Amino acid sequence: MNVDNDRNGQGALPDEQETVQDLNEQRLIRREKLAALQAMGRNPYLVETWDVDAWSRDIKENFEHMEGKQVSVAGRIMAKRQMGKAAFIDIQDRQDRIQCYVKQDALGSDEYDIFLTYDLGDIVGVKGEVFRTRHGEISIRVDTLRLLTKSLTPLPDKWSGLKDQEQRYRQRYVDLIVNPDVRDTFRKRTMIIREIRKVLEDDYGYLEVDTPILTVIAGGANARPFSTHHHTLDLEMKLRISNELYLKRLIVGGLDRVYEIGKMFRNEGMDRNHNPEFTSMECYMAYADMEAVMDVTEQVVSRAALAATGSTKITYQGKEFDLTPPWAVIDMGEAVRQVTGVDFADIETDEQARQAAIRAGMDADDVGDLSRGKILAEMFEMFCEDKPGFLDGPIFVTGHPTEISPLSKRDPEDPRITRRFEAYINGWEIANAFSELNDPIDQLERFREQQAQLDAGEDDEAHPMDEDFVYALEVGLPPTGGLGIGIDRVIMLVTDAPSIRDVILFPTMKPL
Repeated sequence: MNVDNDRNGQGALPDEQETVQDLNEQRLIRREKLAALQAMGRNPYLVETWDVDAWSRDIKENFEHMEGKQVSVAGRIMAKRQMGKAAFIDIQDRQDRIQCYVKQDALGSDEYDIFLTYDLGDIVGVKGEVFRTRHGEISIRVDTLRLLTKSLTPLPDKWSGLKDQEQRYRQRYVDLIVNPDVRDTFRKRTMIIREIRKVLEDDYGYLEVDTPILTVIAGGANARPFSTHHHTLDLEMKLRISNELYLKRLIVGGLDRVYEIGKMFRNEGMDRNHNPEFTSMECYMAYADMEAVMDVTEQVVSRAALAATGSTKITYQGKEFDLTPPWAVIDMGEAVRQVTGVDFADIETDEQARQAAIRAGMDADDVGDLSRGKILAEMFEMFCEDKPGFLDGPIFVTGHPTEISPLSKRDPEDPRITRRFEAYINGWEIANAFSELNDPIDQLERFREQQAQLDAGEDDEAHPMDEDFVYALEVGLPPTGGLGIGIDRVIMLVTDAPSIRDVILFPTMKPL
């Protein structure tokens, strides 16, 4: 039977409801056990190291080579079954769990009695011989057992587990211990990010760089930043919302292909796809355009899925998506026409756009005095992004209006729109990319327009003026293709995680 952490060493029944008083009693009992060990001169917290030379999964997968060999392992006790003068414990290490056979004759009576006081959650070091039990389970026959850390609070029991979602996020350390699927998700996260780096560096020759997180001007995106104060300089500063403008400065400086994977911070709403602190990858390629970084996007995302799952076909919440390149492409105006019937190719003026939007179902107050370009963007967001299945993709949406794309080149055939795309999977935007604007005069004017909106209080997410960046463009930015990918959303899709909080180890939480 599974031994729990009460005074008698008997497991709690699954229908028993543990009260706060019971929990406090169990914690008190564990402290008494610790005090007894310390009185014997066996304080586990003074142990500094344990020589680990094998791990659970490796032992089990290579049993034909490991049988009969001595191994030294370490891990957390997750199960304990006592049968008189012998017991089995399951210990969990960084890979998996492995059973250990503990016998009084092997340890000695005194050592065995001490072992019997160990609790679930305690961390132990084990040395012994690899063998297979009569029931066929690969195990370790223990000849040396040492307590390395005493767990002073019980783990969730095996029946109820740690199921409260809020508690899982707040106590991720416990979540990782008791939920194997969570550990697997974060292993895959690491695999995905490692593969992204590999594709960028090995296939495209990008150089990884670091740019400032703490800035005076939070630019590179339309978002509300977090503000802070530097006391020594008596300076108001921002946490970055994007690293775009610094990376493009490096392109100006002659580092022709650069990328950065790092944290961004946006003071915005929280839902299953948004966390105020998130991970982004941005990369910039000199002498390249929007189409070139479309190829980069396809390769980065599809290869990340392949590395983590073994396939470029993924299933998210019951829906299948084939990430194999090439992906579909649709113009924003065409998307709006397909969903609403409104054809912006026939709309020339702002007033015509306003009337068309109202006829299509937009609220007149929301339409207000918006320009043609902003109405196109609003209609796409309202009618296309929210239409189930329409942007399942993977699909690239192009043709973004200039008013909402202050850092993108104008389309030479239609200056009202820009050379920009957003990539969508499952209706989510997972990437944003431009043929980068490198005309300093045009950039200055767009910054002025955005700053005016900020100053007037019309848009608190408008892009602020950045005169130093304009100066960098005056020095000369070569034609450049830039790309930003939301790493957390890609990981959500690949790992079938229902919320962004499930792929961030420590998501932002309101204090209790």
